[in-house]
Amino acid sequence: MKESYVIGVDYGTDSVRSILVNAHTGEEVAAAVFYYPRWKDGLYCDAGKNRFRQHPLDYQEGLENTIRACLKIAGPTVAGSVRAISVDTTGSTPVAVNESGTPLALLPGFEQNPNAMFVLWKDHTATKEAAQINAHAATFPVNYLQFVGGIYSSEWFWAKLLHVLRADEQVRCACYSWVEHCDWIPFLLTGGTHISQMKRGTCSAGHKALWAAEYNGLPPNEFFSSLDPLLNCYTSRLFSETYTADKAAGNLSVEWAERLGLSVDVLVGTGAFDAHMGAVGGQIEPYHLSKVMGTSTCDMLVAPMQDVTGKLVKGICGQVPGSVIPGMMGMEAGQSSFGDAYAWFRDLLSWPLAHFKQSTDIIDQLIPELTKQAALIPPEEHNSVALDWLNGRRTPDANQLLKGAITGLDLASSAPQIFRSIIESTCFGAKAIVDRFNEEGIPVKGLIGMGGVAKKSPHIMQIMADIMNMPLRIHRSDQTCAAGAAMFAATVAGIYDKVEDAMEAMGQGFDKTYYPNPAHAAIYAKRYRQYQQLGNFIEQQTV
Repeated sequence: MKESYVIGVDYGTDSVRSILVNAHTGEEVAAAVFYYPRWKDGLYCDAGKNRFRQHPLDYQEGLENTIRACLKIAGPTVAGSVRAISVDTTGSTPVAVNESGTPLALLPGFEQNPNAMFVLWKDHTATKEAAQINAHAATFPVNYLQFVGGIYSSEWFWAKLLHVLRADEQVRCACYSWVEHCDWIPFLLTGGTHISQMKRGTCSAGHKALWAAEYNGLPPNEFFSSLDPLLNCYTSRLFSETYTADKAAGNLSVEWAERLGLSVDVLVGTGAFDAHMGAVGGQIEPYHLSKVMGTSTCDMLVAPMQDVTGKLVKGICGQVPGSVIPGMMGMEAGQSSFGDAYAWFRDLLSWPLAHFKQSTDIIDQLIPELTKQAALIPPEEHNSVALDWLNGRRTPDANQLLKGAITGLDLASSAPQIFRSIIESTCFGAKAIVDRFNEEGIPVKGLIGMGGVAKKSPHIMQIMADIMNMPLRIHRSDQTCAAGAAMFAATVAGIYDKVEDAMEAMGQGFDKTYYPNPAHAAIYAKRYRQYQQLGNFIEQQTV
């Protein structure tokens, strides 16, 4: 049998990674990573204002660099056997485009304008707009937020659009439409020349843009124009039809075939978000919560459509038919910061070293050493308790205005002890998500862990299993998001009839399971109640 290859491209927060995969065995033949140079230099961002923007040139350069690197590693005979490319990205990470579908930052006069760039998922500049959308939705007879957990987030599509339109007259006048990163890359690769040609993914449209079959598309123009006239007519410039990630967006254009060293016969799949494809790469199962754990977490759950008819889960990031696996209901939840919480504490402790320009080797060793020392501290009911809302709360019940907290400190509180309380807080936040699914009639029957934190932090994963009081399986793949994209590419190419078949044939399986310690689980149950009490107090102080 002639070998067939596919390429999975995973756009993360700091870098893009491409993998070249044998579509029949799932073997990773080559991999390459590209760190965004402008992002790495901190350009166009202002953390104090929660503004995080990325330049489309970082994305374009990374795409070409990584795919060419993979083909070089694999050897000259492989390129002719590549059948398809699929892409996942962070989200909601939208950008203002002109009528041709070109991001404004690629046009003269906008090259250095942050508002003309991609608004990264963790950008929280639109908290005011999100609050207004929530209040506005409550006045309509149709609940247009019912499929996104009942609360619209500042991290999402419409809030970010409205904020950018209000904030920047130059961008407002030039903006024709608003496009998710995961939809723009396939459009770019297929040589799209008009926004009407862009195939929007069901994943991004349903979870972030309020698209639903029940509305025959997006909510009506009246919903948006009555919120703010600046949004008038935008629905007509967006989309009414969406496509699941097992469908092709088209073939590689002549330009991109030449840039990548591939054939125009290569198919390009419809794009989706990283965690959604990551859940597929991690071999998600019905009612098993797949946790992609990195700087933040994104939790995915799929269920047969007939099981969840009429069920709406409050406070999550949406439930969309076909968003993870076509033919099944896809449900998303997550935490705005996970690994970021650990990095924050490292940076706090290392400030003197960085300030006085001491060796970075010590800074790099801080988290491993803190983790090692924290593991020596037994769980105790009266240890300090932390709240993981350092970047607001995504779910349950999104509120980006909330802040983190630590209570129970005294003169004996040590850095490892505080670090342990931060670890526990991220796991308590994860438990709150599981509790919400269970309370709303969607039973969580198992846990699947993937991503950098899951692979590199046994101590954190054991605490997670103890707090959840459930076994936690860790997927073997180091690149589940890119692997999931490759599985979708193989399905798009027709090598498999459905993505479930690709998952079975190409999946790498699991390499470790963490089982809960019953004695620790009992202590954590008490500490979880303390976490909830602290959260209730902080919410009352937030205005």
